[in-house]
Amino acid sequence: MCTQLYFDYAATTPVKKEVLEEMLPFFNINFGNPSSIYNIGRQGRNALDIARDRVAKTLNSKSEEIFFTGGGSESDNWAIKGVAFANRDKGNHIITSKIEHHAVLHTCEYLEKEGFEITYLDVDKYGLVGVDDLKNAIRDNTILVSIMYANNEIGTIQPIKELAQIAKKSGIIFHTDAVQAYGNEIIDVNDLGVDLLSISAHKIYGPKGVGALYIKKGTKIQQLIHGGGQEKKRRAGTENMPGIVGLGKAAEMAYENIEEHIDRLTRLRDKLIDGIMTKIPYTRLNGHPTKRLPGNVNISFEFIEGESILLSLDMEGIAASSGSACTSGSLGPSHVLAAIGLSHEIAHGSLRLTIGDFTTEDEINYVVEKLQSIVDRLRQISPLYEKVKRGK
Repeated sequence: MCTQLYFDYAATTPVKKEVLEEMLPFFNINFGNPSSIYNIGRQGRNALDIARDRVAKTLNSKSEEIFFTGGGSESDNWAIKGVAFANRDKGNHIITSKIEHHAVLHTCEYLEKEGFEITYLDVDKYGLVGVDDLKNAIRDNTILVSIMYANNEIGTIQPIKELAQIAKKSGIIFHTDAVQAYGNEIIDVNDLGVDLLSISAHKIYGPKGVGALYIKKGTKIQQLIHGGGQEKKRRAGTENMPGIVGLGKAAEMAYENIEEHIDRLTRLRDKLIDGIMTKIPYTRLNGHPTKRLPGNVNISFEFIEGESILLSLDMEGIAASSGSACTSGSLGPSHVLAAIGLSHEIAHGSLRLTIGDFTTEDEINYVVEKLQSIVDRLRQISPLYEKVKRGK
């Protein structure tokens, strides 16, 4: 059966038709290089400026503080490596958390090999970074703090404003990976007090392979990609015009009715959580119950494997994601679920269901119904569940 119901919006989103329509001319009609001085090139330059203005407006930043990249991972890499190497004369200590996206964690691991010292902050059972923990981790040689805005697996939203204020008091640059939060939260970079913020187009119904990095004016940062003089000589490479135009349009659409969007997804999210938790025993919600992304549901089902649930859902025409890393070939559980204290067994029985603009209440009801029967069937053949039934 082909997948009909999509419950993996945190992984990626479909490109909305309005976004695609704006992109199409830049493949074969307005295809000029924005760096060219002739008319078709100037059309590209104009479109580039419009897209930059659109993204800046959603973040309440200046247009000249928005730099287009090849996606969220590049934005994270640029922010962390760029600050690290540009400020090495001031120190070599970086602070992040144990539940960051691998684009941040693997970048930090790379920098450790280059002589930098990394502190990986613990989180509580909800996945929250402690304000006092950050205070205590700061050293005289700390040059950067990178804490994600909201977690991609469990949806927990961090107290970014408070964390950024702590860094600012010590004169430390603060970066946040806002790839999951962007389009699902009202974000004001000036109110937050962050110096760097990463976003990606394909999480907000835009194209894959394009993102942006907000760099507060005056932030000391090196280039990541060298070559031509694009992006004010800070990010080389001929601009991906269809992608950038798509990001600009998707950003504008995402924030046209952001309050309504948040309210709708929160209502559907809570309906999904309530349906699962009340109808299926031996379950636990992962992440903070209220300080979480409006479309994120991550639940652990005891006595069964998340991968088995995924395959069964797929056979019912439902696309979802596992909270464990088993589907990526790793034998270990998700680093996020391990960080919040879940045992190996419970972490492996986790499922992430993420909803979006095209999710309906009927789909929520359908998923709860199918999930109930799937979990019941899988538990009937589980030796662990058999012991529970026998009172052991």
